[in-house]
Amino acid sequence: MNKLMQRGLIWLGIAAISVSLIACDRLFAPQGDLVERISDGDTLVLRNADGQKFTVRFACVDAPEIPHSQKEKNSKITKDVNQFAWGVKAQTRIEQLIQATNNRVKLNITDSDRYGRKVAEVRLPNGTFLQQVLLEEGLAKVYRPYLSKCPSKDIVQQAETQAKQQKIGIWSDRKFVDPWDYRKASKP
Repeated sequence: MNKLMQRGLIWLGIAAISVSLIACDRLFAPQGDLVERISDGDTLVLRNADGQKFTVRFACVDAPEIPHSQKEKNSKITKDVNQFAWGVKAQTRIEQLIQATNNRVKLNITDSDRYGRKVAEVRLPNGTFLQQVLLEEGLAKVYRPYLSKCPSKDIVQQAETQAKQQKIGIWSDRKFVDPWDYRKASKP
């Protein structure tokens, strides 16, 4: 075979491999919605396949609050410091889990809230249920007022019970104030 023909076959082979790789990328595109930002321990800002941004509130749970204003960040009030410390831990844990999966999550949307956020059970592409992780690690509590809309209510209740019995995370902190009570007390 002459050299020109060999080079042509090599280039044809390279072209075929390149086209195959491009096709594989389309076939095996990342699954789930892209996480743009982790607002706190139970709220995400996502971008769907169409490029639209939307906010998701975790169904079934309520994580401790994080400081939003400079005044809150500088607060020396014990209940603020305590709430925010646990809130930052919950947010950091969610960040770790999501970053390990190229910032992708899968949603099971169960409702929407009064702020226009989608309420959803949130899983990583490998199936890890984020609400369950938060509860097992004592970084959130089951939010009972909406538990009836939680498809995985048995899982979340069991995870919370386990953390409570083992005094993990917030369950080991006698000063911890439930997030819903903290928000109520913090309203002007």
